[in-house]
Amino acid sequence: MEVLKRRAFSLWPPFYRSRAAFFTTKDYSAVASTQTLCSRTESQNREAFRQAVVNTLERRLFYIPSFKIYGGVAGLYDYGPPGCAVKANVLAFWRQHFVLEENMLEVDCPCVTPGIVLEASGHVDKFTDLMVKDEKTGTCHRADHLLKDFCKDKLEKDPGLSAEKVAELRHVLAVLDDFSADELGAKIKEYGITAPDTKNTLSDPYPFNLMFQTSIGPSGSSPGYMRPETAQGIFVNFKDLYYYNGNKLPFAAAQIGQAFRNEISPRQGLLRVREFTLAEIEHFVDPEDKSFAKFSDVSDLELYMFPREDQMAEQPARRISIGEAVSQGIVNNETLGYFIGRVYMFLTQLGIDKDRLRFRQHLENEMAHYSVDCWDAEIESSYGWIECVGIADRSAYDLHAHTGKSRVPLVAFEKYQQPREVEKLVIVPVKKELGLAFKGNHKMVVEALEAMGNKEAMEMKASLEAKGEAEFHVCRLNEVVTIKSNMLSISTEKKKEHQRVFTPSVIEPSFGIGRIIYCLYEHSFYTRPSKDGDEQVNVFRFPPLVAPIKCTVFPLVQNQQYEEVAKQIAKSLTAFGISYKIDVTGTSIGKRYARTDELGVPFAVTVDSSSSVTVRERDSKKQIRVNVDEVAPVVKQLTDGVRTWTDVLSRFPTHSS
Repeated sequence: MEVLKRRAFSLWPPFYRSRAAFFTTKDYSAVASTQTLCSRTESQNREAFRQAVVNTLERRLFYIPSFKIYGGVAGLYDYGPPGCAVKANVLAFWRQHFVLEENMLEVDCPCVTPGIVLEASGHVDKFTDLMVKDEKTGTCHRADHLLKDFCKDKLEKDPGLSAEKVAELRHVLAVLDDFSADELGAKIKEYGITAPDTKNTLSDPYPFNLMFQTSIGPSGSSPGYMRPETAQGIFVNFKDLYYYNGNKLPFAAAQIGQAFRNEISPRQGLLRVREFTLAEIEHFVDPEDKSFAKFSDVSDLELYMFPREDQMAEQPARRISIGEAVSQGIVNNETLGYFIGRVYMFLTQLGIDKDRLRFRQHLENEMAHYSVDCWDAEIESSYGWIECVGIADRSAYDLHAHTGKSRVPLVAFEKYQQPREVEKLVIVPVKKELGLAFKGNHKMVVEALEAMGNKEAMEMKASLEAKGEAEFHVCRLNEVVTIKSNMLSISTEKKKEHQRVFTPSVIEPSFGIGRIIYCLYEHSFYTRPSKDGDEQVNVFRFPPLVAPIKCTVFPLVQNQQYEEVAKQIAKSLTAFGISYKIDVTGTSIGKRYARTDELGVPFAVTVDSSSSVTVRERDSKKQIRVNVDEVAPVVKQLTDGVRTWTDVLSRFPTHSS
């Protein structure tokens, strides 16, 4: 449970006050009752706030359901003009903040991916969610979502729940991601969960692969998939990128592109869709040295972190510096810590509220078996805490997997100044015995054995000598198999080496751009009274960095002279590369301000003379008077962050409307 300090949106304050109160009570039956009441109030407030945001976004064409005139398709959305502009600005800043500042190598790989690539990565076998079907209509539902919704609904809306039942439902929510198909099916039956719309009984859960399948070429003999992530394109190009980088580590490659997941039951607007934009970084590093040269740039940053130990102990997230988190071993290494810090800077500069942003460490049951450490940047929205960025140390799994499948070594080299005499392990699988034992899977077992590290191989050697067999995890099978002494020979030999050959580890920050943008919409939205006080005006407080339009130009009245001045200002804004909009509708200046405030435009220029004009700032509504030929340079400085509004208030005379 979280008690992070938050900005109180106008629709939410009752929830925060009541929530803080029940944390200190000792009467646990009262806790359950009060909690249900608070949850209900929270749910109502959040839904009302969300509806206000979504209505504004759709009305102003930030985004709309795709193929709307045909009834739309769940999980597909179109970005309208302001939405496209916000997205382009977010991606431009992402490139500046990461690709340019960190000197990354950017690539652009195809969306259609051959099946063999995704077999190697494990997506063909393992990229699944558990699905259930309405036994009468055949409608499909995601099993874990139904169970999660049931538990949340009971906790929020059932005032008669006992403290024991509250604890049980909370436990189910905590371990839900670790349920097998059988366990999930048992819970659905135990709670009597039925199809949401028809109330019909549901089938047992079964896995459904989320990738869109296609074929490459007219014969259909070459299977392919629409990529579920952009990362694999970077991994398969490692050898060429390493060469391009002068055969030097560390280095990072980055990619922005579309990804596709055939979600079973898309929901929550832009948060869970079937086609979306990912921005991913693969930072390749020596597994024996994960220090980072620029770590001191972020080590003093304090942010909310939620380590797994605190989650298990039901403690709140806590503020801690990146440097402390790494030195205390909370974050595994400097490179991972550095990217957590850079992600924090990126999100807060976009306009995400730093008090509603946390970095949550994956629990043991969430971690992939090959991951060293993994953190999610989670942003609080009306839907709760939303994972928007994943920052993971994936060890050397991906390069090992593609090396094994392609037989092309994806490795790096460290040259020694003087030759070194080293003791090398020689691993020789006995393919005949392995073939008899593992049949069609023997190739994957052989590849996994040959790719073993020294430590793992020596442990296996000791086990084979002591017991005649050893347990061995095969990544691509995701199974533990038994290796017997007649299947494998492990020995050592001394030899001189002039270089060290190794497979690099990968630190991967992966950004869900649509999720970040939606959370930005919510964090930027507020309402305020109109000038007359007779209605509420919607406002998006976008920073100039991401605002879809930087400036509007209004002739105060419909007047030929003023309109000529407006055109002159527009021409100079274009020359300075500033996006703008001219409004000569003749409606009242207050209504025109309100229209652009609702689009999040930070500055408005009002032409009320031929020599000077006023420049208004959106949030403070304060105005300054500026000469016509100075308008574009002033707005450029403001939108680029060279000057603040406080700076220009001190340089130019203020204007009272």
